[in-house]
Amino acid sequence: MAEKFHIELKTLKKDTLAMSALGRLMLRNSVDALIRQDKELAATVIARKDELHKMEVRIEEHCYQLIALNQPMAKDMRVIACTLKVITASMRIGRYGKVIANIVKDISDKPHIANLMSIPHMADLVIEMIDDAVRAYETDDLSFIEDFSSRDDTIDALRHSIFREGITYMMEDPKNISRCTHYIMVARYLERCADHACKIAENVHYMQTGERIEIH
Repeated sequence: MAEKFHIELKTLKKDTLAMSALGRLMLRNSVDALIRQDKELAATVIARKDELHKMEVRIEEHCYQLIALNQPMAKDMRVIACTLKVITASMRIGRYGKVIANIVKDISDKPHIANLMSIPHMADLVIEMIDDAVRAYETDDLSFIEDFSSRDDTIDALRHSIFREGITYMMEDPKNISRCTHYIMVARYLERCADHACKIAENVHYMQTGERIEIH
């Protein structure tokens, strides 16, 4: 019985990793679509939202079944609890990708202002955080997330920088208001994705150690 349960647990983690990869891909593709002003790539992101949702429902139900049928304790229960948090975060990351993809449709008709400011760099850092949080979940290696507090501070600083730069361009020319408003919102969405990566990291730490931490 215990062996069957642990095989199920491995399957659960495998499915969760697949879902997190899809959410991450949606975010990555949405930012690439924004950079390249690629409406077709943006459309593929939007189309995958239902697939992501179905994965979330299926994995969530699997978690509840494992709890009901096996009554796991200690580390095994923490793995399932962490998995529920990971799929929630992955769903939200994918949704932010969808929102950014929708923005592409609105601002793909004119050249970017100031090369999108620092958005491409910010996106790279956020996606690295997502990757490392998920690696920590996959491998049980907390070294991937040990510097998350300082990395989150960097993301916050970039968002504030993009906000200030966007306001400057708006003041210089009212024609920039709509586009810069979108840039500011994208930076906000990326910051929220970094926050979700931090939440994954917090829960992975709890899964491994049984101790709660807060990354801020």
